[in-house]
Amino acid sequence: MLQHFDPNKDYGTPARLSETLVSLEIDGTTITVPEGTSVLRAAALADINIPKLCTSDNLEAFGSCRLCAVQIAGKRGYPASCTTPVEAGMKVTTQNASLAKLRRNIMELYISDHPLDCLTCPANGDCELQDMAGAVGLREVRYGFEGENHLVAEKDLSNPYFAFDPSKCIVCSRCVRACEEVQGTFALTIDGRGFDSKVSPGQDEAFMDSECVSCGACVQACPTATLMEKSVVEMGQPEHSVITTCAYCGVGCSFKAEMKGDQVIRMVPYKGGDANHGHSCVKGRFAFGYATHQDRLKSPMIRDAIDQPWREVSWEEAIAFAAKRLKDVQAKHGRDSIGGITSSRCTNEETYLVQKLVRAAFGNNNTDTCARVCHSPTGFGLKTTLGESAGTQTFDSVMKADVIIVIGANPTDAHPVFGSLMRRRLREGAQLIVADPRRIDLLATPHLKEAQHLALRPGTNVALINALAHVVIAEGLEDEEFIASRCDDDAYRAWRNFILEERHAPERVEEITGVPAAAVRRAARTYAAAPNGAIYYGLGVTEHSQGSTMVMGIANLALATGNIGREGVGVNPLRGQNNVQGSCDMGSFPHELPGYQHVSDALSRRRFEQAWGVPLDDEPGLRIPNMFDAAIAGTFKALYVQGEDIAQSDPNTQHVETALKSLDCLIVQDIFLNETAKFAHVLLPGSSFLEKNGTFTNAERRINRVRKVMPPVAGKEDWEVTVDLANALGYPMDYRHPSEIMDEIASLTPTFTGVSYDRLDELGSIQWPCNGDHPIGTPTMHVDDFPIGRGQFAITEYVATQERTTSRFPLLLTTGRILSQYNVGAQTRRTDNQAWHAEDVLEVHPHDAEVRGIRDGDWLGISSRAGQTVLRARISERMLPGVVYTTFHHPGSGANVITTDSSDWATNCPEYKVTAVQVEKVSQPSIWQRQFHTFDKLQHRLLNGHNDQAVVTSGVNR
Repeated sequence: MLQHFDPNKDYGTPARLSETLVSLEIDGTTITVPEGTSVLRAAALADINIPKLCTSDNLEAFGSCRLCAVQIAGKRGYPASCTTPVEAGMKVTTQNASLAKLRRNIMELYISDHPLDCLTCPANGDCELQDMAGAVGLREVRYGFEGENHLVAEKDLSNPYFAFDPSKCIVCSRCVRACEEVQGTFALTIDGRGFDSKVSPGQDEAFMDSECVSCGACVQACPTATLMEKSVVEMGQPEHSVITTCAYCGVGCSFKAEMKGDQVIRMVPYKGGDANHGHSCVKGRFAFGYATHQDRLKSPMIRDAIDQPWREVSWEEAIAFAAKRLKDVQAKHGRDSIGGITSSRCTNEETYLVQKLVRAAFGNNNTDTCARVCHSPTGFGLKTTLGESAGTQTFDSVMKADVIIVIGANPTDAHPVFGSLMRRRLREGAQLIVADPRRIDLLATPHLKEAQHLALRPGTNVALINALAHVVIAEGLEDEEFIASRCDDDAYRAWRNFILEERHAPERVEEITGVPAAAVRRAARTYAAAPNGAIYYGLGVTEHSQGSTMVMGIANLALATGNIGREGVGVNPLRGQNNVQGSCDMGSFPHELPGYQHVSDALSRRRFEQAWGVPLDDEPGLRIPNMFDAAIAGTFKALYVQGEDIAQSDPNTQHVETALKSLDCLIVQDIFLNETAKFAHVLLPGSSFLEKNGTFTNAERRINRVRKVMPPVAGKEDWEVTVDLANALGYPMDYRHPSEIMDEIASLTPTFTGVSYDRLDELGSIQWPCNGDHPIGTPTMHVDDFPIGRGQFAITEYVATQERTTSRFPLLLTTGRILSQYNVGAQTRRTDNQAWHAEDVLEVHPHDAEVRGIRDGDWLGISSRAGQTVLRARISERMLPGVVYTTFHHPGSGANVITTDSSDWATNCPEYKVTAVQVEKVSQPSIWQRQFHTFDKLQHRLLNGHNDQAVVTSGVNR
């Protein structure tokens, strides 16, 4: 009988198992396991331990170390149990004198070419080689070190996070196989043969010069100290661990924070994590040092004006100061003159409290979230068509997809752990279609069966999706049965008539998108013919003036082909930050209460009024762009911002800064002095994910626990600060733990009614909806029906963006992310991830570079209708001529100085992805950048109590 899976126990490599059960005998014990199970795994499930070195529970069986050899009745020799599948009636012996002798001899050979420095080895106490030597009873080594050996092999210390010591390598190939099978990068190989065999990054390069992406899979797989975290080398083996959730992207990886006291020694991906299954990326695995960086804000600070030095004060004084300023503003300018912005970096509980503070204590609905500038079109588009503002699948669902469409997303850089999973499926034979102006790394997946790249012009997404749908309908490739049984007939007929119009034919649309008609037809046929077709999209879909229209277009295509409601299909938004989904779920938008319940709905509003004890406004409040406009107009005068850097992340930076300078009171709560805080009157220290309890909700609707592993640097978790501010404003909040906040959320939010901390601890994680109908959550949405009854096809009229090229601005700029950095870089720039991406650059096609006389590394002036900035050039063929590309991780780069305030028609999500620009060689930074650096120095002086009036005058007026 199969036992419950223990994620901390190594059962040996799982095989592709069938439902057929096989009974065999191991050491006299009868065991029944699925057909395809290895003998090693079958033994482990029965608590019979067989020594092993080269095998691991997340890698395919390899059989190189021979330590797991067994005897099988009727078979010759000593087969490796890791590569031997069970057979009915098989009789296996795992322990006897001959096996013990064989294993000791094998271990003796390993140890004979291994340094005898166990006492000083950083892996002491955590070394599988050492453990196996003890397990097989090896007490002496007969072979000396006089002959040829590897003990003087040179260490590779090039990677900032881990060391490679080849003298300790036993060439088990686990690191190589982890790089191939888990990560999919193929950066490591076994170079040489026989005694000369060695692990080699790339073509015998240093790790930092190779294609290694520092995901840590090789480090985790290594059974010795060959690959070892430098933090463990320096600080020793950890003593205890706490399971928590990563605070970077929307994948939501589970980690064991391994500790010594209150100090984090390393972050180890947790095998029991349902989102990541024990894998990680360079950010989650290694870039956690920002939590204890010297720049952390440790004490509250206040000042009357932004040209004055900060005054360090107590929490009580800071909260009282903030509350008085807010009250004074409302007394002078009215109830609606203040608002709050929640963060997708904070927990569900913290985000819930901020919007509750705004609605119940401020008395208005002026609450918004940074999801406004990334995935608000997802909420609008999916709710309109499918009835729920979230993705439809688990990440694991991709392993059953036959065709994968990726639109406007770069999973290997922005969602790397899921990107690795997708690559695995592509290596197994799934076909790939990418719609993106830029060639992404996914298209270069090793052993990829087939890839199609639809390199469309920025801003033409809707025209492309309409053309794909046109082919499906015109050629009779739609799923008529699904449409008839699951979709609204009137909506379908209206959409069908619309999509069949000749203007949507690929030959007509080619003039708009630049994608050859033949390529569009091929992609549409490939997707429609697939047994399972899945669509994944990112900010390259939503951050457009037609972002909501495009999301509806994607849903239309999935509905038309019946790719909804089962594994391997679906519409899947790849959320950018760790809790974008959660911040939306928690009611951060001005028109929706938690659970996407509209403020105008009297029944929903009454439930919250009864729970919160105050009347609530039934009119939607201000969105973030409206707040900025109202601030400049003089009607919006105070803002509470928790964990969000709007001065760097929002478009048209100079417009945002003008709005922030117009406020009478700006309260910023963050872990660092960010760009927004430079305009603040109250600075409240925030807490990192390592310092708090709560939950995050990832891109697959998975709610994961966040557990505090060390005390807050400034003494308070973020939720406690919001509670203090509410109480100071006269609205009582009384919570003793975030679990009580979640209980309140569950009582008011229909999709969360079954969620509690006890339930999360029991199940590990939960995908909402979790309620009476779905007591353990909902991995796959819309299996039988839609929350709105039937699927709704939506008319998706293509409207060209206003950002068009001209002779003055002949190029189109689009933006994206890079693997090593995260969002505005506040966290990753304070770690050794800077070694990979120390500055943002502008990628320029060779044709455009030649016309302008540009070479790699030149300073380039980039001007748009909104502003100017300067970046270094990188010549790249990833884009077509006429398109340039940059990232936005460094504040001094000024990427958002040149983006315009054009936005999505339905949600005001900014159009970051399309900006008409001119590029030319220059010799110095832009005016804005010079003012930025002056103001940056000023604010750091003011933070330290200085007041240099000459610097103040020039900085504040930038």
